[in-house]
Amino acid sequence: MFLSYCAYLALAVCIVGCLWRMGRWLYVDIGPEAVTVAPGQRLTAMLKAVPDVIFSRRLWDIGKAILLDVLLQRQIARQNIARWIMHLGLFYGVALLIFTHALDDLILERFVSDYAPTRNPFMLLRNLLGLAMLTGLGIAVIRRHKIELLKRFNALPDRLTIYLLAAILLSGIALEASQIVSASIFDEMVEDYWGSEDTAEIASLEAYWADRFAVVFAKPPAINTNTLEAGAEIHATYCAECHSSPHAAFLAFPLAKAIKPVAVWLDGLRVDISLWYFHYLISCIALAYLPFSKLFHLVSVPLSLVLHSVGPAQSQAPANRPARRALGLDACTHCGVCSRHCSVAPIMAVIENATILPSEKIGAVAGMGRARLSPAWNWRLAQGSDICTACGRCTELCPSGIDLQDLWQASQADLVRQGYQPPHGRIREKSVDQWADQAAAAGLPAGSNEFADAGLRLTANPGTFWACVQCTTCTNVCPVVAASENPGQDLGMTPQQVMNLMRLELKEMALGCRMVWDCVTCYKCQEHCPQGVPVADVLYELRNEACRRLKPSAGRLSTGLPKGPTRSNP
Repeated sequence: MFLSYCAYLALAVCIVGCLWRMGRWLYVDIGPEAVTVAPGQRLTAMLKAVPDVIFSRRLWDIGKAILLDVLLQRQIARQNIARWIMHLGLFYGVALLIFTHALDDLILERFVSDYAPTRNPFMLLRNLLGLAMLTGLGIAVIRRHKIELLKRFNALPDRLTIYLLAAILLSGIALEASQIVSASIFDEMVEDYWGSEDTAEIASLEAYWADRFAVVFAKPPAINTNTLEAGAEIHATYCAECHSSPHAAFLAFPLAKAIKPVAVWLDGLRVDISLWYFHYLISCIALAYLPFSKLFHLVSVPLSLVLHSVGPAQSQAPANRPARRALGLDACTHCGVCSRHCSVAPIMAVIENATILPSEKIGAVAGMGRARLSPAWNWRLAQGSDICTACGRCTELCPSGIDLQDLWQASQADLVRQGYQPPHGRIREKSVDQWADQAAAAGLPAGSNEFADAGLRLTANPGTFWACVQCTTCTNVCPVVAASENPGQDLGMTPQQVMNLMRLELKEMALGCRMVWDCVTCYKCQEHCPQGVPVADVLYELRNEACRRLKPSAGRLSTGLPKGPTRSNP
């Protein structure tokens, strides 16, 4: 009765927790739309979107996503076969063991007339799923110890989920092994299902089970041709309907043979009962813990992949975007794929800020969306967001179908709204006199300027720009300009206009231009310039000088960025 109460309590906590977790998607405020759309409006918009998708051509895309991305994990298979095996092993191992083992009395017993957990194919299937789960856990542990990025940011929730699943799996294998060799379980079976008091018949059945089923008795039975034949006949009459050979339990049977020398002692302690309680209770704990752990990805990741097949977040109605972003935060498995392929990840070697990496930045964005970030962490997130080049590689490779580009853009808009200006904005806010005052406040000699032209090879030399004739060739070939519908609004100025500012010695104005920061250094402008002006090199040097102004190399001027932990999410 106690175990039944535990199971029902765990199931209730799991259901309520999942509903709470999904309901929280309506209250996470990320992006400008969240300011104007109330939770009730978000829920209404979501409910209206469901029939629109079902009765549309996108239903075919959703079906393909469920088959190829959710069930077959196509995206992961394209990237790494070992990770694909790991994900399939854990996904199918956990999900199918829940339905065919943990809930067998609710599912299999109702739909399979001759079901018994000790019969094949059910015993074999249970061990096959256990092997799949064991393989997935093994690969997960190896990856988190061998891959430097995963090893460095191996957060406690990641490890706790692995430990919990390992405890369930290993205790289940040990439980089955102890039950195979247990003479006490054999005696209980004889009493419940046979009830014979004939000692000779019981001895024959004991001999047969000791020989064929590896049961260890305190007083070993006499095993010979006569007892085995008699035992086989009794077994076929009373036992075979529910019991298959334990050799099919290929995970537990080798362990059962290994513990045979101490099987009598273990049976005297009824270790099988202790293992049963432990396995049952740890499974209940895992079930109750599911909505609050990485195990919730069994729910969130399939939903994220289905929404990914519908289209990018920006293509959805504004009222649906905040909830979709919140779902994306819950769907992140912290696998590290985005960070391992991030184009700016090497900057971590210079700037110790974990939010440069997409896999760590998403945790900070989640904290900001739930109003849990301190101003110090907001500064760190702002710096990590500034360094991002918005190349889109993280979104393209995400195996969970998260629209990371939309998350980054929405969080940057929120940071600006809270007063955390991007670099070009902070540069633009300060005049030359203010930079001089800041240098003086740092204790630099009067009249000196740490931001003087010393060390600048191009931008301090007027000869760099004298040949520019403002022909707009650099602007016409620039991919950043081409990607913008309104360059004047999005970029501030075009490359040709930045060069004109430099010709007019208006460097301060050029430093505060977004074009300087959005340049992708593809060098098309420089390669096509008919006058040989090093346009890309000038933009690159301007960006470096602006960084020195915001964070001088000597470290004497404050940047406002806190020194805080970088190895974990807030």
